[in-house]
Amino acid sequence: MKIVSWNVNGIRSCLKHGLIPWLERQRAEIVCLQEIKIAENDIPWDLRYLNNYQVFFNCAQKKGYSGVAVYTNKVPLEAKHNLGIKRFDVEGRILELKFDNFSLINLYLPHGSRDKSNLDYKLKVYKKVLADLERRKREKIILMGDFNIAHKDIDLARPRQNKNNIMFTPEERQQIDKLLNLGLVDSFRQFNQEGGHYSWWPSRLKARQRNLGWRIDYCFITRSLVPRLKQAFILKDVLGSDHCPIGLEIGLDKD
Repeated sequence: MKIVSWNVNGIRSCLKHGLIPWLERQRAEIVCLQEIKIAENDIPWDLRYLNNYQVFFNCAQKKGYSGVAVYTNKVPLEAKHNLGIKRFDVEGRILELKFDNFSLINLYLPHGSRDKSNLDYKLKVYKKVLADLERRKREKIILMGDFNIAHKDIDLARPRQNKNNIMFTPEERQQIDKLLNLGLVDSFRQFNQEGGHYSWWPSRLKARQRNLGWRIDYCFITRSLVPRLKQAFILKDVLGSDHCPIGLEIGLDKD
């Protein structure tokens, strides 16, 4: 089973850059999108009905902001749209689909703001996510999306210059430590321990061309799923957003 995740930074903009042909070429069973920035009533027909996919949207109440979507050709038993924090939920930042043999959680975690004015909100959301995962740590879970945190020095091009900046503060990096301590596994690091692999690049100073990026998008899996993990990848050459897609292949078609 191939599962892909991409912060598209505006689904209509990404649509103009070939989102649908790209989706078709992936032949993924599940595709998670973040930051779709579209209201439910404004979603075009060709994004609602795509090949054999069933699509789920969780749009923010605020137009042109946040929002997530999941395309799946595997019919879920249940879809959940809420975390339990009002601000987070009205911003449309989560979609969980429960299947027979695993649960998929698509997340778009808050940025925190450059001036850190929303850092407390971000940490509050992480606390809630971690508490829910602690309660469910015996389950088979795939947790993926934009986490807006670079975990280690290896996960960004300029760690020294950014050590006190949002997305790389000690308080934020500890949240990823806590995820791993719960038994979740960073799927990409199961295959690659080298630097230089990023999923987001600032829009200024030709950062993408110079590969001055950050790895802030992740696919985490519970430890019980590690023996089924076949590969994990970052598709750095795919354009259309300031993020690139990431994903994994895992043996979950049959239990």
